[in-house]
Amino acid sequence: MELIVLAAFVVLSLLVSVAGAVGLLSGLLRLMQARTTMLIVVLAAIAPTVWATSPNSADQPIERFLSRQAEPHAYRATRRLEAENGTRHGWLDAKTEYSPERGFRYQITAEGGSRQIRDRVLKAVLDGEVNVIAQGEDTRSALALNNYTFKPNGLDAEGLANVLVSPRRKERALLSGVMFLRPDEGELVRVQGRLAKNPSFWVRDVDIVRKYSRVRGVVVPVAMESTAHIRFLGPASFRMTYQYVEIDGRPVTSE
Repeated sequence: MELIVLAAFVVLSLLVSVAGAVGLLSGLLRLMQARTTMLIVVLAAIAPTVWATSPNSADQPIERFLSRQAEPHAYRATRRLEAENGTRHGWLDAKTEYSPERGFRYQITAEGGSRQIRDRVLKAVLDGEVNVIAQGEDTRSALALNNYTFKPNGLDAEGLANVLVSPRRKERALLSGVMFLRPDEGELVRVQGRLAKNPSFWVRDVDIVRKYSRVRGVVVPVAMESTAHIRFLGPASFRMTYQYVEIDGRPVTSE
């Protein structure tokens, strides 16, 4: 349901937000802004969307993960989004709602910090998610066999099955890294890695970590972080957390 590989879009948008301080780059950054926003949405939307086709593999955690149906679940949740580049920092809180019939909608309830980061990065992320879902583009970065190859890499100290994830195409919306599964259920716990392709000459080393949890019987994203390096402007970061209120029409209570 969600798709935002944040690093790229966040970083590029952040580039735009400080373009006034880098005269020669301002024109180029404006040209990149639209592409960056869309990419961020694609990155952040790396959700647990998978196809029901499993590979011919003896590795049970991978088979179980890939055999899960890609069923979209309606939800209501509050989100906190934050982004930072140098001395600039911005944040906002939003009520979000998704259903297969109506798509994704949001309402900002509070915000603070840099107006440029809020308008050009954080709000752009939410607007981008609206558009990506409306246009059905969220499958482009799904953890599915048509996008990735999966290779088992043993269990870690937490007892999670580590699976190497390699993109089938060198695209900005895909990442190269590791996903962590509960071995018995094949349930997704975390995905982390680096974008398969730098978003542009100006933005590089985009790293992403996305965390999942089971809420009301459904595995959903609960946190997402991204960092990147912007040439001449230094590091940039983005973070988004979710607090679910309702899933599939059922209220979510504190556990």
